[in-house]
Amino acid sequence: MSTGGSYSNERPPTVDVDYAADPASGSFFSTEFKKHEDLKQMLDSNKDGLKLEAMKRIIGMVAKGRDASELFPAVVKNVVSANLEVKKLVYVYLVRYAEEQQDLALLSISTFQRALKDPNQLIRACALRVLSSIRVPVIVPIMMLAIKDAMTDMSPYVRKTAAHAIPKLYNLDPEQKEELIQVIEKLLSDKTTLVVGSAVMAFEEVCPERIDLIHKNYRKLCNLLVDVEEWGQVIIINMLTRYARTQFVDPNAGSEDDDRERPFYEDDEEIEDDETLAKRPKPMDPDHRLLLRNAKPLLQSRNAAVVLGVAQLYQHIAPRTEVSLVARALVRLLRSHREIQAVVLTNIASMSTRRKDMFEPYLKSFFVRSSDPTHIKALKLEVLTNLATDTNISVILREFQTYIGSSDKEFVAATIQAIGRCASNIREVTDTCLSGLVSLLSNRDESVVGESVVVIRKLLQSETVGHKDIISHMARLMDNIKIPMARASILWLLGEYCDKVPKIAPDVLRKMAKTFISEDDIVKLQILTLATKLYLTNPKQTRLLCQYVYNLAKYDTNYDIRDRARLTRALVFPSQGHEDNKLAKHAKKIFLATKPPPVQQSSFKDRDQFQLSTLSHLINARATGYQDLPPFPEEAPDPTVRYVELPASFTPENHHKPSHPKKSKPQKMKSFYSDESSPEDESEDDASDSSSDSDSDSDSSDSDSSESSSDEDNESDSEEEEEEEPRFKRKVSGGSSKKRPEKHGVSQSSGSEDTDSSSSSSSSGSESSSDEEAENSEDSDEDVKKKKKSDREQRNSVPQGRGNRSNLDLLLDLDDTPPAMDTPLLTPSLGGLLTPSPSSQPSQPLPPGASIQPASAKFVPTVTQELLNRISGGGLAVACRFTRSPHLYSPRMTSVELSFTNNGSEEIRDISVGSKKLAPGMALHEFAGIAVLSPDTTLNGTIGVDFNDTTQPAMFDLVVGGRTFSINITAPIGELLMPLAMNEGDFNLNQIKLRGMNEQCGVVSLSSGNKDIKSLVNRVYETANLLQVQCSSNDIVKFGGQTASGKALVLVSLSLPQDEQESTISVNCEKMVISSMLLKEIKSALKRD
Repeated sequence: MSTGGSYSNERPPTVDVDYAADPASGSFFSTEFKKHEDLKQMLDSNKDGLKLEAMKRIIGMVAKGRDASELFPAVVKNVVSANLEVKKLVYVYLVRYAEEQQDLALLSISTFQRALKDPNQLIRACALRVLSSIRVPVIVPIMMLAIKDAMTDMSPYVRKTAAHAIPKLYNLDPEQKEELIQVIEKLLSDKTTLVVGSAVMAFEEVCPERIDLIHKNYRKLCNLLVDVEEWGQVIIINMLTRYARTQFVDPNAGSEDDDRERPFYEDDEEIEDDETLAKRPKPMDPDHRLLLRNAKPLLQSRNAAVVLGVAQLYQHIAPRTEVSLVARALVRLLRSHREIQAVVLTNIASMSTRRKDMFEPYLKSFFVRSSDPTHIKALKLEVLTNLATDTNISVILREFQTYIGSSDKEFVAATIQAIGRCASNIREVTDTCLSGLVSLLSNRDESVVGESVVVIRKLLQSETVGHKDIISHMARLMDNIKIPMARASILWLLGEYCDKVPKIAPDVLRKMAKTFISEDDIVKLQILTLATKLYLTNPKQTRLLCQYVYNLAKYDTNYDIRDRARLTRALVFPSQGHEDNKLAKHAKKIFLATKPPPVQQSSFKDRDQFQLSTLSHLINARATGYQDLPPFPEEAPDPTVRYVELPASFTPENHHKPSHPKKSKPQKMKSFYSDESSPEDESEDDASDSSSDSDSDSDSSDSDSSESSSDEDNESDSEEEEEEEPRFKRKVSGGSSKKRPEKHGVSQSSGSEDTDSSSSSSSSGSESSSDEEAENSEDSDEDVKKKKKSDREQRNSVPQGRGNRSNLDLLLDLDDTPPAMDTPLLTPSLGGLLTPSPSSQPSQPLPPGASIQPASAKFVPTVTQELLNRISGGGLAVACRFTRSPHLYSPRMTSVELSFTNNGSEEIRDISVGSKKLAPGMALHEFAGIAVLSPDTTLNGTIGVDFNDTTQPAMFDLVVGGRTFSINITAPIGELLMPLAMNEGDFNLNQIKLRGMNEQCGVVSLSSGNKDIKSLVNRVYETANLLQVQCSSNDIVKFGGQTASGKALVLVSLSLPQDEQESTISVNCEKMVISSMLLKEIKSALKRD
C-alpha cells in the first residue's frame, strides 16, 4: 500500500472487515459491537500500510467530532514509528488528546525530546507542539529548553511553532515571564514573514505593556506587513494601532480650529500669538505616515478581518480627511457571507454616526434584499437612517415605503421606527412622514398599525402644535388594536392632549374601565394616568369613573399598579384632614407638566467607547480581556528610539548586484526618475508597487518583496525625503547622491537574510545559487537596462485623465449598480424587483474547486402536501410546500412553507408549534405564531427543518386554540439538496474522487416526451434541487449540488444517446443512501410522459 498522504480506497489485505472509501464518513463507526477493536488490531500490526490506514480513520473520527480518546494507548505506541506519514498523523492525534491523557503522554516524553532533533522540520515542529500541549507543571523546564532551542532553529516553521508555544507555557507557569520575554525579543527581530506574525501574537499574550520591544522593530513590521500571512496581519495591525496611540500625537488635534473662515487676503490676517500656534495641528511623524502608507494596500485583501483591521487603524489614528479611503473596501465586503455582512454593517453603522459623508456615495449598496436575514435588514436600516440627509431623504423614504409591504413583521416594525427617526431628525419631511404613518393606521396588519401608533405618539410629542384629527382617529382604533404598547400609546396621547379632545377622552376611559381587569400591566398604568388627568381637567364628568378605576387598581395582582393607584389617589383625593397638603394643591402642575420630547438617536452612537472591529464593539458590552484604546499623548515621545544603526562594513550599493566597472550610469537613471518625473507618476508608481506586494503570495521569497519596497521608497516625494533624511543616521560607502541608498540597502539586506533562512531549510544548498549568480552577472545587468527602458515606455503610454488613479482605486472601484447575485433587489425608484446583470467572467483560470459556489434554485415546486384536512382539523386545513430557499435561521435547514386555511365560519385563534418529536440529529425552527385566522382566510408560515440528510419524517404537535394535532412532514430526497454552481473541470475532479462505493449507476428507458435536452433538464429540476453544469459535449448533461445538512457533494450525470432509447444515469455522493434513493427518483421521473 502506498504511504502517501492521500486516502486509499484499497482494502487491507489481512483484515476481513470491509472498510469504505471515505475515512471521514460516519459509516465506519455506526456499530457499537467491539468498539474500535479493528483499529487497535491495525495499530498493533507490523505493516506500515495498516497503521497508516488506521491513523487516517482515527483522524477522520476526530474531524467528525467523535471521541477517539480510548485509542490513545494504541496510538501513542506508534510515535516511534519509522514511517514519516504515520508519525505525522500520530502527532496530529497527540496534539488533540495530550491535554486529556497527560499521564500516558508523559510516558513518551523522551520520544518527544528526541524528535526535537529530527532532521525533518515538520517532525520537530510537531514534537514541540505536542510537548506544549501537555499542561503539567513538571515539564516546564523541558518546555523552556525546547522553546529556546527552537528559537534558533534554521527552519522558519519551527520558529513559528516556538512562538505559538510561548503563550501556552506562560499560562502554565507565569513565573517564566522574564525568560519568555527574552525569547519574544529574539523572535521579534526575525526577518522571516512566517515568524513575525506569530511573534507579535506571543508578545500580545505575554507582555503587551513592553512597548520598548517594538521600538527597534517598528519599521521592519511596517515594511513586512504586506507579506505576512493574513491572520498575522490582523494581529500586527491591532498591535501597531495601540502602539501608534501611545507614540504619536493626534493628527486631528486642532483641525476644528483650522476649519474656521480665513481672510481672503493674506495681509488682512492678524498676527497669531503663541497659544494659537500651539493649537494648530503639528506635522505628522514620518513613522506615523509609514504605517498608514503600508497598511493601505491591505484594503485589497480577500480576508475580511484584515480589511476591518485596516479600517479600525484609519478610524483611530489617521487624519480625518483620509478615513474615507476605507469606505470602498468596507462596502465591497457586503458581498460576502451573511456572518461577515453582520460584522461589517455593525462597524459601518458605528462609523456612519460620526461621518455621514464617507458612505453617502454608496447609499444604494445598503438597500435591503429579499434574501437578507432579519438582523442584516435591521443593520441596513440603521445605516440608511444614519445616512439620511436633506438631499437623499426622498430616495430613502421611497425605499422604506417598499419595505413596509414585506412579510417579515419584525423588519416592518423596524422600518416604521426608522421612518420616525428620519422625521424627527429632518424637519423638512416631518409632516410628510406623519401623514404616511397615519395612512398606515388603516393597514390590515395589526402589527403595522401598532408600531405606527407608537411612532406617531413620539412625533406628536415633539411637535409644538397638536394634531386633533390624528388623535381622534387613533382613539377610534382602540377597539381593534390589541398590541399592548400601541394601546398604551393611544391612552397616553389622550391624557396628554385631553383638552383638545374633551368629548372623546372620557368615553375612551369608560370603555377601558370595563376591560381594566383583562388588560396588560402597561395598559393598566396608562389607564390610571388617563383617569387622573381627566379628573384634574374635567372633574364633573369623570369623578366617579376615576374613583372606580382606582378601586379596581387597588386590588390588582401587580404591586406596581397597586402602588401607582395608592400614590395618585393620595394626590387627587386627599384623605380628611390632609386637604391642605401642598402636593395635593399642585397635583395639576405635576401631572399636566410639559414633557420634553423624546430624543431619537442611533443605538450605535454610544459604541465609540469600544475599539472598532472588536468583540466588545460588536456586542456593545465589555468582553473579558478587552483593553481600552489608550489616548494620544499631548507631546510625542522621543522618536530616536526607533532608529536602527547599520554595521559600518555593510555596502548596500553592491549587495546582490554583479560587479561592474561603470557605476555612474545606474545613478544617472535614478536621478532621472526622481528629479524629472511628475508627482502623478510617482504616486502611480507607489500604488503599483504596493499593489504588487499585496497580490504576491505570502510563501514567496522575501527578496522580491524587499526590492519592490525599495523601489517604492526610491520613488517617494522629494519633500518627504528631506524630512526623513536627518532621522536616518547611516554610514554609506561610495559616492553621494540625492536618493537614500541606505534604505534601499536595508530592505535588500532583510530580503537576503530571509532568502538564506529559507534556502537553509530546503534540501538544496546555497553554493549552486551563488555560482549561478556569478555566471549570469552580465546577463542580469542587461536585463536591468531593458526593464528600465520598458518601464519608461509604459509611463509614456499612460493615457491622460487616468494616470492619477492607483491600482487600489481601480481594484476597489465600485459603482451604484447592484452586485451580481441571484436575489432580487428591492428598489422602488427603479420599478420594483430588478434582476441584476451577471458578473463578468474572470480573465485567469480559477484554481481547482474555486468555481464551486452556492446558487439559487432554478425550479420552485408549487405542489402542496396535505398535512391536516379540514374535517380532522375542525375547519382548519394545513398544507406544506418546499420553497427550495435557504432558511434564515440556519443554512442547514430546509424551508417549508405551511399554509393555514380556515374553512369554518368562526375565527381560529392561537396557532403555534407545540412539542417536537424529532429523530436524533434533526432540528426544527418554529414559525411565528398566528393570533387570529378569520373565516375563509389563508395565512402562510415558514418553518425550518434540519432533516440531517435523512428521509425520516419531522413530527411535531400543532396547537390550535388549546387543541393539539399531530403533524408529520416527510421530505422527498430531492428537497434535501441545495444547488451548487461549478465548472466542468471541478465537476470531473470531484466525480473522480467519488468513484467506487460512492457511485450509483443505472439505465432508464426514456419516454417519448423526454428525449430532448430541455425536457430532460426540466425533469431533473422537478425531481431534485440541483443546478446544471455547462458541458463542452452535447452527449451528456451534468448537475451539481450538495446536501443541505451535511454539505456533501451530489453529482448527477445523464448520457444522451442519439439512436438508442435508453439513457445511463450516474449519481456520485459519499452518502450512499442518498445517492441510491436519488437515482430511483430520477429514473421514475424520466419514465413518466
